[in-house]
Amino acid sequence: MNRKLLALAPLLVFVLLCVFLYQGLFANPRELQTGRIGHAMPAFNLPDLMDESKRWTDADLKGEVYLLNVWGTWCPTCLAELGYLTELREQGVKIVGLYYEQGYDPDFDGQFDINALREDVTSMLNRAGDPYQFNILDLKRTLALDLGVSGAPETFLVDKQGTILLHHTGDINPRVWRAKFAPLMQEHSNETRDFFSKFAYHV
Repeated sequence: MNRKLLALAPLLVFVLLCVFLYQGLFANPRELQTGRIGHAMPAFNLPDLMDESKRWTDADLKGEVYLLNVWGTWCPTCLAELGYLTELREQGVKIVGLYYEQGYDPDFDGQFDINALREDVTSMLNRAGDPYQFNILDLKRTLALDLGVSGAPETFLVDKQGTILLHHTGDINPRVWRAKFAPLMQEHSNETRDFFSKFAYHV
């Protein structure tokens, strides 16, 4: 009996490996979700991207339903979604930027040029549209790590109490908005239910 099991062991390992690779091959990276859905936004105290004297905390964001959009000037997909995000802001959606600096190295902290970064940000937003009420600078990626962010763009939908309702990996476009965000925005924004019902079909 043991010999039969030993003989079958390589076959079982092969089958399990095939199943694992198959799932990975056909998995949709946009469906990756943070383990924080249904949990509170992690506590943070981070500076404003454009004004380091201004600090933002998780408590500052409570009271309104909002999108937290992780982005960077180095990210071409972020550039592509700025126009549509700007349309959403013009329709009344609150969007907060979480700036994800890919090139920062804490070992060379003194050599980081924050002014050059601000110029790049200003130039890009002037060119493509500015959807953000403000931008949080997460230079050391502490909040991003707490949120389970793997890159940019990624967007979180957060309710008035600071609970994370949705985590979307990839750009936001009309199809994604209608399918994933608009229904939850409508559900959690009762005082603007009619508005979000109409905007669910916005293209």
